[in-house]
Amino acid sequence: MRPTATAAFLVAALCLAGCTSSSGIDGLTPSSETTSSIPRPNQGVPGAQAMASAIETAAEDAPDAPDAVVEDEIVSVAETRASPQAQLSEEALSVAALIQPERPEKASRAISKLTVTRHRFRDAKPINFGKVTPKSYAVHGVDVSRWQGEIDWVKLRSQGANFAYIKATDGGDHLDPMFRKNWRGAHAAGLKRGAYHFFYWCRVASEQADWFIRNVPKVEGALPPVIDVEYNGESKCKRRLSRATVLEKMTVFMDRLEAHYGQRPVIYTAPDFYRDNLKGAFPNHPFWLRAVAQHPSKVYPGRKWVFWQYSGSGLSHGVKGKIDLNVFHGNAAEWRRWASGQSLTASAD
Repeated sequence: MRPTATAAFLVAALCLAGCTSSSGIDGLTPSSETTSSIPRPNQGVPGAQAMASAIETAAEDAPDAPDAVVEDEIVSVAETRASPQAQLSEEALSVAALIQPERPEKASRAISKLTVTRHRFRDAKPINFGKVTPKSYAVHGVDVSRWQGEIDWVKLRSQGANFAYIKATDGGDHLDPMFRKNWRGAHAAGLKRGAYHFFYWCRVASEQADWFIRNVPKVEGALPPVIDVEYNGESKCKRRLSRATVLEKMTVFMDRLEAHYGQRPVIYTAPDFYRDNLKGAFPNHPFWLRAVAQHPSKVYPGRKWVFWQYSGSGLSHGVKGKIDLNVFHGNAAEWRRWASGQSLTASAD
């Protein structure tokens, strides 16, 4: 061969060796790269919902990780799925960037947890509340338990559920069978979530607190825990405790939760139980009041409140059957402050 032809042959051979070597930019080799959004046979790509669920589970295993970190991980996984270049090594990406400019990713469709959406709920048994109605409040939400069955949380969020309180535990040994699924689903759909405990009056308060703590993750960004105190006609415990004993047991439970979660618990109650036990008590705790026939200011005169449960017969896309409906006492800006853990001066109006 002539020298020029030999040199050209050597250059070509070196280039070919570089392209097939196990080092360098081997990720660009066509035979090993997925070149479309359709996965190769036997190489499935997990769905976004499954990925979000897996990340949520990981967040609960590391409970001190903030919600923002989890959301960033979801975005990161979604980007990895959307871009074929994500399968390349860092070195390959730096070289590929010189060859092909990066394509902008589509904006995330997830609704921010602090974005307030207008409610579209209906009520099977609508009530005339007078001048100040639930529609007067900007931020609506729901509370759920096993009785709502399978919930389409994305649809429920789109209907105006900005927050959800989820039944977690009863007494000292019962876990709502839908709690974990609802806990993850509400978070993945962009709702602010919190957990509530139904208090048993014939069980030791400290044992109930320990049971709640055992089952409800300590997660940054979650709403404060709730103690649900009311009379339960279906309970085997028929004792009516004195007001002093009721307040003592509640204090033990709430103090233990506050020490663990770093948040002052919310007290949920109903008119008859409030009248007998809670009038004038716990002035520094946030209250969630059930009042399905009149405004809370008429049912609980003088009591400041943060949440009002105004219906037990709500109807919404995403839920089969009826669901409890609630409002937050404040505007959208006040909701964002409160839901972010900042103080809020509640009102009785």
